[in-house]
This record gives sequence, structure tokens and C-alpha cells, in this order.
Amino acid sequence: MKMMILAAALFGASALTAFAQTTPAPSSDGNTPAVATPDTKNPTAPVAGANSFTDAQATDRIEKAGYTDVTGLKLDDKGVWQASATKDGKPVKVSLDYQGNIVAM
Repeated sequence: MKMMILAAALFGASALTAFAQTTPAPSSDGNTPAVATPDTKNPTAPVAGANSFTDAQATDRIEKAGYTDVTGLKLDDKGVWQASATKDGKPVKVSLDYQGNIVAM
């Protein structure tokens, strides 16, 4: 009986350990993959870094995120695109970082 309880406990502990390893912890710094996917966002966005988006690509990406009237698009000294735009009828400042994260301010 003791052997069966010990075996069950070991099996349960190994299953929990394997499950815990499959869930990545969120990053508190900007060292995450270079490209954001549509379903993910870096919690520290916008992240400074070398930005390879052209101004046309940046405008397109911002517009695909639901912003309109994108104006004044400029790449700042940290590699983050900054612009003014409209979303839900309200003017906002919007940023696009090299990972593709879009942040409204």
C-alpha cells in the first residue's frame, strides 16, 4: 500500500513539473522575440530598438490595428515610430516599436 501511494505521489509531482515548464513567464524587460504576433503584446511596449519598418509599413500596420487619419509619423531616437491618429472618433498619440507592438497614449 505504501509503495502504491509513493508511486502515485511521484507520478503526480512529475506531471506538475512538466506542466509548469510549458508556461513561459511574462518578460519585464524588452528582451522578447523581435516580432509581435497579432495575438501577443510585450507588456513593456513600446520597446526601444533598431526599427526596420519603413514609414509606409508603419502606417499600414497602425491602420490595420484600427487607427485612422495617421499623421505626423516620425521615427524617434529610440527606434520607435510616433504618430497622431484617430481611434473610435478620438484623437490619440500612437507608437509602433520594432517588435510590432502598437501602443496608444
